[in-house]
Amino acid sequence: MQTSRPADKYSPLYFLASVGAGGLSVTFFMYLMFWVNHPGKPVPVFEDIMAAFTTGSMGMQTAIVVAWVGIAAMVFLNLKYLIWNLKSFSAFRKTEAYTALKNSNAETTILAMPLALAMSVNGMFVAGLVFVPGLWSIVEYLFPFAMAAFLAIGILALSYIGDFLGRVLSKGGVFDVTAHNSFAQMLPAFALAMTAVGFAAPAAMSTNTIVVGVSLVGSTFFGVGSIVYAALALFTAFNSMLHHGTAKEAAPTLMIVIPLMTILGIMFLRQDHGMHVTFDVHGSAAETMIFLARLIAVQVLFGLLGLVVLSRVGYWKSFVFGNETSPGSYALVCPGVALSVLLQFFLNSGLVKAGVIDKFSLMYWVISAIAIAFQMAMIVLVVRLNKQHFGRGLSSAVPAE
Repeated sequence: MQTSRPADKYSPLYFLASVGAGGLSVTFFMYLMFWVNHPGKPVPVFEDIMAAFTTGSMGMQTAIVVAWVGIAAMVFLNLKYLIWNLKSFSAFRKTEAYTALKNSNAETTILAMPLALAMSVNGMFVAGLVFVPGLWSIVEYLFPFAMAAFLAIGILALSYIGDFLGRVLSKGGVFDVTAHNSFAQMLPAFALAMTAVGFAAPAAMSTNTIVVGVSLVGSTFFGVGSIVYAALALFTAFNSMLHHGTAKEAAPTLMIVIPLMTILGIMFLRQDHGMHVTFDVHGSAAETMIFLARLIAVQVLFGLLGLVVLSRVGYWKSFVFGNETSPGSYALVCPGVALSVLLQFFLNSGLVKAGVIDKFSLMYWVISAIAIAFQMAMIVLVVRLNKQHFGRGLSSAVPAE
């Protein structure tokens, strides 16, 4: 009997497999970001990491090795699934299923593609910092190319958003409000936010005033676009969910607000750093701590909401631990990754810098352990989902909502 994989029944949501792996590479980079000294630079680079590895304790050396292996493995998976998705999406565009998708609410699932592209650019930049000797000496020359890449990705995302909004807003009755009973329509906001955070990186790292200025303005444009789109999609979806209940297969999208908060939060931190260093605009450590605390509060609230609904609709039993498969299951990876990353920023850029907690104290490691627990849980989930969707078997995928 011929075997098949659920992933053989393609959906653009499979780009989230690439996004999740890319996000996990960032969780490993957090070890280096906050535990390795990098004087004179906003991020650690190869030379800083090697110095820490050579002179550090056994604990530091172990953490660095784990980070190296984790980043390498996750960037590999990120690029592997990105390439697979780009090939599969290219073939998918020639099918009748694609035409049907373009004329349904699910047209916005295509935005998972620019989201994955932006995540991969971010992931490769992390890998470059960690593994490429001497990169920092030429990094100023790379920033314009990086911003050009994010601009291209942002324009691609806006073109797909324009196709969708142009269709549904110019013709009455083509958008099925009864099927808007999830946060699936917030995917375009996610793609714009990922573009924005990448665009903001030069603001935090460059010493060139023009580069920093372009980075600040460009990231602000895509960041504001993300916030506006997210607000509209969230409120209209909540209204539909109150009327029709939450669509079972799309239930993981209820937690899409969690990665959105992390991505936009990092964008604002990068912008603040750029304005502080380049334009002498100062903010206090306590203000940063409260800003991050507010973002985490939003994440926890939407996380609790998502867990309640996922449990009530039986999502875990069906799609994670059961025999049914849905490409949307990969949306479960992003919230855990996002919580892990933002907790690290809240701890190190908030609590420690504000003087609430001493670095490397007992409470420091307790909070770090919570962040690492989220990270490890998401690694287990990725392994499980990859086996479900890309392993050979007799099951077939449930069509995407």
